[in-house]
Amino acid sequence: MGEDVDGHEAGRSNASLLVRRLAVLTGSLAVASTSIAHAGEDPDIGAGKCEVIKFCVDVGVGEETGGSSGQAGGSQGDGNSKVECKYTKVDPKPPAAWPGWKGADPKKNDVYFYGCTDDGQNDPDGFVVVPLRQPPVPQVDPRELAQRAVDSMTLLGPDIASPRAAGKYTVGVPIWMWVRRSATTYGPNTASATAGGVTVTATAKVSKIVWTMGDGASVTCNGPGTPYTPSQGMAQSPDCGHMYSKTSAGAQNGTFPVTATSTWTISWQGGGQAGQLTEVRQSDVQVAVGEVQVVR
Repeated sequence: MGEDVDGHEAGRSNASLLVRRLAVLTGSLAVASTSIAHAGEDPDIGAGKCEVIKFCVDVGVGEETGGSSGQAGGSQGDGNSKVECKYTKVDPKPPAAWPGWKGADPKKNDVYFYGCTDDGQNDPDGFVVVPLRQPPVPQVDPRELAQRAVDSMTLLGPDIASPRAAGKYTVGVPIWMWVRRSATTYGPNTASATAGGVTVTATAKVSKIVWTMGDGASVTCNGPGTPYTPSQGMAQSPDCGHMYSKTSAGAQNGTFPVTATSTWTISWQGGGQAGQLTEVRQSDVQVAVGEVQVVR
């Protein structure tokens, strides 16, 4: 008899999370456990070992694991998203009066307990009712759908208009930097993703562009920059510019490697949640800088 009790206790330990969740959801049904499944009525449980109804501890008949992942290429902050959910079939089934059925007929449905993990950020759990003898549908993480929506946008690096690779620039003369704007290179860009009856919509736009000029200088621009016109003469750009103090003659290939790195800020909402994601993209251009030759 002692060995039977020890074996049962080991099973209870493996299902401890499910026991706690069932105890909360069953509410008043737990109080009535003495008339439903009193310990004395089931020798396998052992006297005094069951404080809630029997189905709270008789679990583990069937288990299924579902998972999905989204790759946030070039992203910062949240990084990769990975969600894995484990489903445990509740057997024997809860009585028809159990609130978790939500009106479903126990004779035509099964109930599973699920526990999910996403690298420690959040560990959702709960119960899902499914048609009889059908596998549970994996729970959908809205954040993962948001990443899928972002991946479908094909976000690119800045479309650099100036400086140009074919341009000739001069020491001491202001350079105006600006980019062409489109949905994929600057935004706004909106896309949606749907799974399991949940739809998430994400909107992305560039919040800043950081220019590394190849001479050791870095310029942060909070907008696309202002296009230069001849009427501006020698004036400096009002919002995004640089002035070289040395030529690119000593640089590799005789040009400065200029990199424009855009930060995409993405706001998303859906599935009862909302949040933000960040993506980073970059573009490069080689810039030749010389000196004005004075002829005497």
